[in-house]
Amino acid sequence: MTTSPRHGCPPARLALGGLVMAGLLVSTQAPADELDIRFGYLQWQPDRGPALAQLVPEPEDSGLRGAELAIADNLSTGRFLGQGYHLEAITAQDEEALLDSLQAMLDDGVDILILNVPSETLRQAAAISGNRALLFNAGARDVSLRLSDCSPYLLHTAPSHAMLTDALAQWLNFRRWRKVFLITGPTEEDIAWAEAFRRSADKFALDIVSDKAWTFEADMRRNASAELPLFTQGPDYDAVVVADVRNDFGDFVPFNTWLPRPVVGTQGMAPSAWHPAVEAYGARQLQSRFRRQAERHMTSTDYAAWAAVRSVGEAVTRLSSGEMEALREYLLGDEFELAAFKGRSLSYRQWNGQLRQPMPLAHSGSLVAMAPFEGFLHQYTELDTLGYDKPESTCRIGG
Repeated sequence: MTTSPRHGCPPARLALGGLVMAGLLVSTQAPADELDIRFGYLQWQPDRGPALAQLVPEPEDSGLRGAELAIADNLSTGRFLGQGYHLEAITAQDEEALLDSLQAMLDDGVDILILNVPSETLRQAAAISGNRALLFNAGARDVSLRLSDCSPYLLHTAPSHAMLTDALAQWLNFRRWRKVFLITGPTEEDIAWAEAFRRSADKFALDIVSDKAWTFEADMRRNASAELPLFTQGPDYDAVVVADVRNDFGDFVPFNTWLPRPVVGTQGMAPSAWHPAVEAYGARQLQSRFRRQAERHMTSTDYAAWAAVRSVGEAVTRLSSGEMEALREYLLGDEFELAAFKGRSLSYRQWNGQLRQPMPLAHSGSLVAMAPFEGFLHQYTELDTLGYDKPESTCRIGG
């Protein structure tokens, strides 16, 4: 495992790809009285079914590889400061096994946990954990987890749907492409993404001139050129916005619309937490180190897990302490900043634990822009123009 000079008992039911993944343990030689920081990484994602258009599916180890790289980054400076970092990772075969693994880690004294799980599983995990551990959400984008259903010991390094759609809506407004045609897929995630975009459109003065649900059951690999031009007829629009999180049909929309217009959203040019085309602000170094380690590109989930582990590493270095309560207080405080290759220092929103961060907007081969954009002002930080702001949220986890 490579390092950067800049950073720094599993239960019986474990699985990787349906069966088993042994816990990963990373450490270095260090003094006997070193700070010993233990991380748990827990992953379970339900089978979402086949996606006809998804030529490049999400890697099964997405998230875990980011956490591994962050452990190496933490160790690159931690070994000189008497800090040891350990990662115990479990990918479970179902929700019950995931929650059993969580309980076993808590019983074993692991009190910093990164979770890549669906939103409902995350809620159950937070209820089981209570105040025994600090949890980081690296996967769930559910808005309610940041808006009303918050846990005092749950922080979010994954962006919410609202942060992603606000980034997209800002860009559309910035480009003056304000009349949009919205197409929403049938899944719960599609509907949640589209609902977030409707709010963003209202927030940033966009006009949704047509709002259609995708109802086709035919294989678009054969019918796209015939069906999509008819489906996208309607009032004049500047751009087509697609809400197709699983990628059932979204990749067939570009070049098949009735009007010759750009396609954005979950396909075409898309907002995300991370993208392989991000290279500025030292990001090329991070991308290269990750590719050497994982032999693939870094995903948004990898980045979220990396940011969680690096946040803790930064807090441990500043406090010279591994005590969970002290780390939580520091992470939610005004002094915490994380250098994270996005051009701005990142910090956590004190009211709901969401990591503030710029959002890349990119298509498959190139970065287009990085939100937020000049002109969208905020009294505290422009990063809080992405997602729900403090007055909009009932959460107050930071005291």
